[in-house]
Amino acid sequence: MSDKVNITYLFDPLCGWCYGASALLGQIAAMANITLELAPTGLFSDAGARPMDDSFAAYAWSNDIRIASLTGKRFTETYRNKVLGKGGMLDSGPATLAITAVLLTAPSRELEAVGIIQEARYVSGRDITGTAEIRTILEASGLGTASDRLGAMDPELIAGNSQRVRAAKALMQEFRVDGVPALIVDDGLRRQLVRANELFGNSDLLAKFAREQPPRIAEHHHL
Repeated sequence: MSDKVNITYLFDPLCGWCYGASALLGQIAAMANITLELAPTGLFSDAGARPMDDSFAAYAWSNDIRIASLTGKRFTETYRNKVLGKGGMLDSGPATLAITAVLLTAPSRELEAVGIIQEARYVSGRDITGTAEIRTILEASGLGTASDRLGAMDPELIAGNSQRVRAAKALMQEFRVDGVPALIVDDGLRRQLVRANELFGNSDLLAKFAREQPPRIAEHHHL
């Protein structure tokens, strides 16, 4: 068995449960024996994008309250009013592309950039479904080169993002996962799926990773 454990993180930047798991992901990424790879699934982009109507906004807020109670993450009234209450589309395409732009320009800050974008939405109530707003967020965070790549929409960025999303979707199909967040854990001998429900309220999870014993868990789907 290898001393290293490779973990692929299946996520979407507009997934509230992924935001809820962000602290845990940071702890996992900091572990000496872990290599963490981000795999944006495009779950809420392209065909997965949908209108933010009143019914869906109410459903999302009910989930957000539950996530906050389980994780302590903040979902502010500003977010509720300015994002959920605004209408428009739930479309993670621009945010996913921005994260790939960070990977291409400042790869060591990719996971940090996911957190910055999530907090802009859930805490500050900013609309991260538009490229212009995300570019402003990136620039304010010292990620101006990524912002420039996003603004230029250069072919390398577009192709790289499409490849990442295709690869993530292939993993979801292979492991029969239709909800995020989820982890694919490869300890050198086998690959196993850690489903969403195991990421919340399990104090033993980090210890299991440290011992290189990925757990098996039951299916659980999240927004």
